[in-house]
Amino acid sequence: MLGGVVDREGNILTTHREPTPAAGGQALTDAIIGVIQELLSQFEATTVGISAAGFVSSDRETMLATPNIAGWNGINLKNEISREIELPVVIENDANAAAWGEAKFGAGRGVADMMMLTVGTGIGGGIVSADRLYRGAFGVAAEFGHMRVVPDGILCGCGSYGCFEQYASGNALRRFVREAITQAPDRGRLILSMGDGTVDGIVGSHITDAARLSDHIAIEAFNKVADYLGAGIASLCVVLDPSTVGIGGGVIDAGELLLEPTRAALEKYMPFNSKHPNPAIVPALLGNDAGLVGVADLARR
Repeated sequence: MLGGVVDREGNILTTHREPTPAAGGQALTDAIIGVIQELLSQFEATTVGISAAGFVSSDRETMLATPNIAGWNGINLKNEISREIELPVVIENDANAAAWGEAKFGAGRGVADMMMLTVGTGIGGGIVSADRLYRGAFGVAAEFGHMRVVPDGILCGCGSYGCFEQYASGNALRRFVREAITQAPDRGRLILSMGDGTVDGIVGSHITDAARLSDHIAIEAFNKVADYLGAGIASLCVVLDPSTVGIGGGVIDAGELLLEPTRAALEKYMPFNSKHPNPAIVPALLGNDAGLVGVADLARR
């Protein structure tokens, strides 16, 4: 968990990190309250914004569904936090918050129509259209990670099969590498040496480091993720027609290892390609701070 105090110009004045309780539920809620209280002991604040992974209700109070967090489905997180924190509290989807942060203070500054994808454990999304964050009728717009891209594909935490994030996320990258090494252990010596020697010990940074050393399994995995990512972006662009697509989240640490083949995939899969301009695919500039900066600004609105 990352908490911080952010001024109106998007400058982060201080931060505080704590491990995320794996149990989720009340333990996670209590931990968030603890981070807020620690920050408020250092600075005065006017509002509290919470950027959380999952479907957030249109009134920005309730976690409707949290596929990757245990024990939070249906929790009115605003009420839970307001019992302990005597400030206005706003809950926002994490990808919406990151999209807004990048649009206002990062890669999309000056761009009126931007689509943001956060590629990490799963895939989140955000839409800024005509300088406004688009949430949809029920607050769950831009959940790009749960588009169905592979019929009868892998079971997703949302309950559907073949979701986008099962094929174009950090988890997918690790799965592709583990599958390749399981099938051909000799090819995986470099990546395995970076961890504890087991496929279960492989993390994203190992794959990125190995790809930079021209490891074939790592490069193949990035290309596979990028192919799915570019294809998904092409489909989204037919609907949304953004001028810019920002890519953030943990996987963006790989930089052009991911972005270059993603751009190539967009060219390959874009309907009516060459008949119209394609959007620029750019890396997020605020990194892991995008959601923090974005939700702080959204909490004031």
